[in-house]
Amino acid sequence: MDIAERRLPQDGRIKLLMAGRQVDFRVSTVPVVHGERLVLRILDKSNIFLGLDKLGMENIDIFRKYLQQNQGIILVTGPTGSGKTTTLYSAIAEIHSQAVNVMTIEDPVEYKLQGIAQIGVNPKISLSFVKGLRHILRQDPDVIMVGEIRDKETAETGIQASLTGHLVLSTLHTNDAPSALTRLVDMGIEPYLLSSSVLAVLAQRLVRKICDQCKVGYTPDAQELKNLGITTQMLYRGKGCKACYGSGYRGRCGIYELMPMSQSIKMQLLKSADSNIMQKIAVEEGMRTLRVQGTTLALAGITTSTEVVRVTRQLELYS
Repeated sequence: MDIAERRLPQDGRIKLLMAGRQVDFRVSTVPVVHGERLVLRILDKSNIFLGLDKLGMENIDIFRKYLQQNQGIILVTGPTGSGKTTTLYSAIAEIHSQAVNVMTIEDPVEYKLQGIAQIGVNPKISLSFVKGLRHILRQDPDVIMVGEIRDKETAETGIQASLTGHLVLSTLHTNDAPSALTRLVDMGIEPYLLSSSVLAVLAQRLVRKICDQCKVGYTPDAQELKNLGITTQMLYRGKGCKACYGSGYRGRCGIYELMPMSQSIKMQLLKSADSNIMQKIAVEEGMRTLRVQGTTLALAGITTSTEVVRVTRQLELYS
């Protein structure tokens, strides 16, 4: 970052050694009328546990089955900060071995993994996702991770790679799993290419966990029950204590929505990329939505109904 430049938005990174731990900070500044606004994203690498077993994914066996495929695309969707990159790295850690050539193109490289070739996007020298991905294909990889599909070119190159004997993992910004297919069609990707290349779509959110030291049960009101779609049940929340700094929450966990590309969804995609219809088909075939999985966690006393509604409220607007 240019410390003398205060008129333009800037992004940067800081590495600090704090209490014997390396902590990374992602820095973002934007000019505002009274000076500069600054936001820090903190990444404590000592608290990062890469591994599918540690994510708390309900359909982990099904997800693992798709990771063992030799070719195709697996998409992970969700808003910024929902843990998509951690999920992809955990997937790579699951399948990485001496016999598997794994390469990634990211913006930026957040975790450095041993034995994996990782490329960072660099706009200053015109190293984009598309350009990097094209050169990766000449390196004869088995598995390719693309940090994010942002445009038609990246999507087309990724699909081409998946159709020529590569397993491609990537992220996309959509509200839920079915919307990922709709988004790609809106980008200009032909539905027949998606039906033959996409293996599964995983949507996810992060919710705060209730602090174990101050967790108490309570009887929810009618509105809470209506929001979660359940009948009278005991729910839980944190009163607030020293351990959680009075917030009632300590730690986070994920909720996941895994949509395999079944034959029925492929046929619907070829007819129409309507996400609502595809969601109904997926639910009929056994997919548990983000709201349903979140409700399960609330009933188990892992998170609160407030958290579940907070991260899934937007989904209700589109259903």
